Amino acid sequence: MPLRLLLPSLLAMVTACSSPAEVREKTGVTAQASRASAQATASASSAGRAQAVKEDNDLYSYEFSYPAQVGAHPELAAKLEEDAGKAKAEVIAQATEGQADAKANGYPYHPHSYGAEWKVVADLPGYLSLSNEFYTFTGGAHGMYGVQGYVWDKANRRGLASEDLFTSPAALGSAMGETVCQALDRERAKRRGEPVKRGDDFFGGCPGLDEATILVGSSNQRTFDRISVYFGPYVAGPYAEGAYELDFPLTAAMLEAVKPAYRAAFSAHK
Repeated sequence: MPLRLLLPSLLAMVTACSSPAEVREKTGVTAQASRASAQATASASSAGRAQAVKEDNDLYSYEFSYPAQVGAHPELAAKLEEDAGKAKAEVIAQATEGQADAKANGYPYHPHSYGAEWKVVADLPGYLSLSNEFYTFTGGAHGMYGVQGYVWDKANRRGLASEDLFTSPAALGSAMGETVCQALDRERAKRRGEPVKRGDDFFGGCPGLDEATILVGSSNQRTFDRISVYFGPYVAGPYAEGAYELDFPLTAAMLEAVKPAYRAAFSAHK
C-alpha cells in the first residue's frame, strides 16, 4: 500500500485535527474509555469470536477490532493481532519520545494514537475479503488515515493484499480505461464546486491505481464481481477534501487482469 494511503475511508470529508480526540471524532470512532483506563471486549457468535480492544491514557490511545468472521479463522486472527501489537509497540515508543521532548522543551504534549478497525467486504465460500480502516496521530497539525485491503484464502489458510489478486495495478488500470478517472473527476467536481481541469494544479491529475487501495467485493455472495478503488488523503486531493472511494462492477476486460490462480473466484458483474 502506498505511503500516502495512511488511514480510514470513513473520513471522506475530514478536516484538519490537532489532537487524538479530534482524530477519533472525525473518523467516527468514539473514545468512550476514560483516561488511564483500558477495556477489552469480545463477543461470541456461531461464526467465531469478534474482538475489540481500547486503551486510553495520558501517553497514548489505541483501538483495534475485528468481526466474528475473522475470529472463525484462528491463523488470520493471530496475524491481525500480531500486526496490531507491533503497531501498538511503535506508537508507545514514539509517544514516549514525544512526551519527553515536549517536557524538555516546554510545550504541550498531545497523546499519540493508533486505531485499526477490520470489516468484512465479502465473505465467499473460499475467500474472506476484508478492509482495515486505520488512523494515527503522532503530533502535528492533524492525524492521518487510510484503508488496507486484505483477502484470506480459506482453503490454503493464508492471506494476501487485495491488490495482489491482480497481475499488476497497471494491468487493472488499463482494463478499466478512463472509467476510474471519469468517476474521480465527477466526485472531485462535486466537492470543489467546479469541473476538474486536468493538469491545472497538483491535485488536478488522475492518480494511477498504484497509488490506490483496491477492495474486492461481491453482489452474489459466490464470486468477486465488484471492486472499490480508494484514494487516500493527498493522493487525489488536499487533506481537507478527504479520501475518495469509488465502486465499480467487474467487467470481462477487468477479469483478464486477475491472476490465473484466482480467476475462478471472480466473475463479470451481471
